Amino acid sequence: MKKIAKKVGTLSLLGCAMLNGSLAVAEDSGWYGGANLGQSRANIDNARIAAQLRGVGLTSTSIIDNNRDTGFKLYGGYQVNRNFAFEGGYFDLGQFGFTSTTLPLGTLAGNIKLKGLNLDALGILPITDRFSAFGRVGMNYAEARDTFRGTGAVIVLNPTPSKRELNYKFGVGLQYALSPAVGVRAEAERYRINDAVGNRGDIDLISLGLVYRFGVKTPTPVALAPEPQEVAPEPIVVPPPPPPRKVIFAADSSADSLFDFDSSAIKPTGKLAIDKFAEELRGANYAVITVTGHTDRIGSHAYNLKLSTQRAEAVKAYLIESANIPADKISASGVDGAFPLTKPEDCVSPKKAAKKASKELIACLAPDRRVEVEVSATRTAK
Repeated sequence: MKKIAKKVGTLSLLGCAMLNGSLAVAEDSGWYGGANLGQSRANIDNARIAAQLRGVGLTSTSIIDNNRDTGFKLYGGYQVNRNFAFEGGYFDLGQFGFTSTTLPLGTLAGNIKLKGLNLDALGILPITDRFSAFGRVGMNYAEARDTFRGTGAVIVLNPTPSKRELNYKFGVGLQYALSPAVGVRAEAERYRINDAVGNRGDIDLISLGLVYRFGVKTPTPVALAPEPQEVAPEPIVVPPPPPPRKVIFAADSSADSLFDFDSSAIKPTGKLAIDKFAEELRGANYAVITVTGHTDRIGSHAYNLKLSTQRAEAVKAYLIESANIPADKISASGVDGAFPLTKPEDCVSPKKAAKKASKELIACLAPDRRVEVEVSATRTAK
């Protein structure tokens, strides 16, 4: 039977307009699932069809192509970290075909249906807290089912050939987090396909879809404050002065830096600063010590929250060791970059918004990367 080639259509990248927002994306790792729906396209080689008809003494007078259809895919995956994931699933690229009219009088009609399984590796590039780009490369195991019909002078010897074969696939896409658990995707993919009569070609799928992340905790809604009510004025009571506090400050670019950029390991200079602070604690009757870690605005919320917590825990552990502070009297936590010391307008490039982690931006945001230690004491030894 005649060989029908399926070739590549132009691979397009579909952009999508996204709403701005301040909600951070979900955790960097975990399981997810989703579904995409879109248009698939094949480039049918009419010249080869006509040539093969001439080879058996037939002349093609016209060829009508059906090279577009609706395709979809269902998938699940595991995101290893913020930059890498594995994904597998089922795809159905739809049906494509042609009808050729011949002399001597007759017709040849051909159709192919394509579906199968795939396994891909994804490289992810976060652009903002919500928005990211990704590329994929992997393998597809596709089933091609061909159907041929002839009338008049055209005789089909094998009307329903089929074939299953392993081939490569690749693609690019964009993803936007509508919430920590739900995201929307736009993708352009190319599937290498072998049909059932020995031809190799490519099918393109341009699609949109939704992604759901499993196990993401939904933030607890904040209760609205009750409406204020008029009450009779109460006598003014002057509160006692707050217990004395001691706060130390460390920024990545200052002389008493505790940490290198993007690190939670305390530097030797930082240990000297903490030792000096710990010496002042000796003999103090303190009630509680609170260690709070901060980061700048560079990076995702989840990553910075983890880094700020690790830095606070590192300082807590060092104080327990160097100053013999009881573990039940000291606590540590991270607050991401929620309380910056810099203002947004302080660190803006003259050409573009300062979102890129350049050396200038890192240096400008140094005051935001700090660890604060607060000591509440009832009395201090003299």
